[in-house]
Amino acid sequence: MENNTLSNELMEIIHSNGLEGLPQAITIMLNEAMKAERSHYLNCAPYERTQERQDYANGYKPKTLNSRVGALELSVPQVRSSNFYPSCLEKGQRSEQALCIAMSEMYIQGVSTRKVTKVLEQLTGLQVSSTQVSEAAKKLDEHIKAWRERPLGQFKYLILDARYQKVRIGNQVTDTAILIALGIDPQGKREILGFSVALSEAEVHWREFLQSLVERGLHGVELVVSDDHSGLKAARKTVLPSVPWQRCQFHLQQNAGHYVSKQKNKPLIAQEIRQIFNAPNFEEAMRLLKLMIQRYQDSEPKLANWMEENIPEGLTIFNLGLNDFNRKRLRTSNVLERVNQKIKARTRQIKIFPNIASCERLVGALLMEISEDWMDMKPYISFKD
Repeated sequence: MENNTLSNELMEIIHSNGLEGLPQAITIMLNEAMKAERSHYLNCAPYERTQERQDYANGYKPKTLNSRVGALELSVPQVRSSNFYPSCLEKGQRSEQALCIAMSEMYIQGVSTRKVTKVLEQLTGLQVSSTQVSEAAKKLDEHIKAWRERPLGQFKYLILDARYQKVRIGNQVTDTAILIALGIDPQGKREILGFSVALSEAEVHWREFLQSLVERGLHGVELVVSDDHSGLKAARKTVLPSVPWQRCQFHLQQNAGHYVSKQKNKPLIAQEIRQIFNAPNFEEAMRLLKLMIQRYQDSEPKLANWMEENIPEGLTIFNLGLNDFNRKRLRTSNVLERVNQKIKARTRQIKIFPNIASCERLVGALLMEISEDWMDMKPYISFKD
């Protein structure tokens, strides 16, 4: 179907049916996208005679895809002698599937509420049996396991963070830590290297997680960026002892507020700390820090002492010879904070995960999709002058 013809048909459907026409419009777009992908896979257009042909088209197979806009009746292109499957049916589906499985587990185990049941029906449109849940979970778990165990390579920068999620373990509901590692490769591309669902952020859990990354081939790390959690700090020193550490400047500035005795002083102090972080070089940053310490030595002695000991940990980034753009992108762990916000948004419907496997499944599927999306984007770090 020509692009203009397709566009006109979609516009006519939406114009005539409004939002009720969305399922039909999306169905048409997906069918055309799958046909185009098959042509690309075969290396030839429909009915084209060419020596470059890789395989032969073999009709279509009907498939009903339950989506948030309703059931989509698709025609999935087939090929004769190979295992072709359109990527658009896979991309973006894993986290949705994991969410449905988690909701289903709650439903089957008898811990669901009317709200959970309603959300489950809205997401799947189907009655779910324990057998269906088990089979779907097994298939998805295989994909996530392969992704979590994939070989790694050189990543110049390693950013670490964690968030907490409520998980039912035995007869208790526990706040479990989700440890996440993000790497930036020599081309400046971001990638989620892995994650771990642990009982806490204790040193042993961070150490095991970081060690697993090294065992998978992680090497060439030139900088670790993270918050000042004691468990992470100790684990980092054990597993990556010679790698410089950049303490997240965003968290540092937040921490400083706890040492300010007078509420009215907080905005000004925050502004002065930002001036230190925004200095053009290390020498200027240290000069501004010393002046600030002297300025508050009498009026805010706890803050002055804290700054003298802690602020330099956030200035490591000045010593790497980075340009201003790269320095600002690597001076905080905010890129992972945004990932955590996405996890929070997707897990909001599940107040308590029924088990650790369910938590790993949904978080893993979402992190896979985020990481895959990043690979299609321009580099996060630019190494060009």
